[in-house]
Amino acid sequence: MTLRTQRIAIAPSGFKESLSAARVAEAIAVGVRRVIPDADLDLIPLVDGGEGTAEALALAGGGRLVPCRATGPVGEPVASHFALLGGPGPLTAVVEMAAVAGLALVPPGLRHPGATTTYGVGELIRAALDAGARRILVGCGDSGTSDGGAGALQALGARLTDRHGRELHRGGGALHELERIDPSGLDPRLARTELLVACNPYNVLCGKRGVARVFGPQKGATPAEVELLSAGLERLAAVLTRDLAPAFAPATGVPIDLRTAPGTGASGGLGAGLAAVGARLLPRYDVLLDGLDLDARLARADFVITAEGALDHQTVRGKIPAEVARRAHASGVPVLVLAGTIGPGAQDVRAVGVDAYSAILPAPMTLVEAIDRSGEFLADATERAMRIMALGTRLAPLAAA
Repeated sequence: MTLRTQRIAIAPSGFKESLSAARVAEAIAVGVRRVIPDADLDLIPLVDGGEGTAEALALAGGGRLVPCRATGPVGEPVASHFALLGGPGPLTAVVEMAAVAGLALVPPGLRHPGATTTYGVGELIRAALDAGARRILVGCGDSGTSDGGAGALQALGARLTDRHGRELHRGGGALHELERIDPSGLDPRLARTELLVACNPYNVLCGKRGVARVFGPQKGATPAEVELLSAGLERLAAVLTRDLAPAFAPATGVPIDLRTAPGTGASGGLGAGLAAVGARLLPRYDVLLDGLDLDARLARADFVITAEGALDHQTVRGKIPAEVARRAHASGVPVLVLAGTIGPGAQDVRAVGVDAYSAILPAPMTLVEAIDRSGEFLADATERAMRIMALGTRLAPLAAA
């Protein structure tokens, strides 16, 4: 039972806290070659601004990673990094917020988004400025924070104070006490630097679909904490707009609505905080896929395989499998999604061009085992999918008879 030689594009995201996108692609390739040894494979590991973004863009752009230490999400120093890219034009740095404030850096017992901070993100931005960068791309994703970027602003020199003039404690849980933001101490180099934020445009800071309500529970917030965080982000948006945003309006001269503009909720509201000091919030795939020639590579394939850790109702809201399927569907190329788990709303991906999807776990098991053996399970699940396809090619002539 064999399939003819096929051109297969393998364009997955990483599996959070488990496998990088490159390792996911390699595991899928192993499974394909068990069934089609001579398959023409095009491996296109993709990043969404979260874990692995700086490394991936450094590799793609002829750059390098710069190791450094910065304040982690729970306030302790962590080993981190940013990337400096090659190429013409001003020196470009990539700051991956997950590398210093990601959920993976928050121990399970300390997952309280009211206390975690983006202070280290501001430290990485300053380190990139110290390295000579005049264009900084901040990748948003996989955050363990919900402080609206307040910590990053503090690290960049802004003073956030309560009604008594006292410096605000770090973390989103203190934002409801915010009275004033003094921007006079902000690093002056920011005004001479192009600051870009690659974010999911579906994520907004406030309202019914505000970031605290959508993602707070995933980061460990109780229902009461979600409401406290939401109130704090509302307060932050109001004070940012009054004290900061008018001075940092984009080129149009019209400040964005920090409460509801696309991307303001990125990484627990980091998008809003950075937008208030002049950053441009850009749809992440418009930035991160630049230079990959993704549309043409998908169009050349006979078949596309993509993957992510969890396929559910969030997938269609800007996750990599949905973006890949949308682009492949435009060229009439079928798409299979492999996922670590399948949750409510997974069926919605059919509307964006996914033809089939499947979970990779062969049996119930602990999360630790699933993470440890995810590469093995991906290869095995890919092999199973390819053998089912091979069976289908044998049955097709019988069905047509």
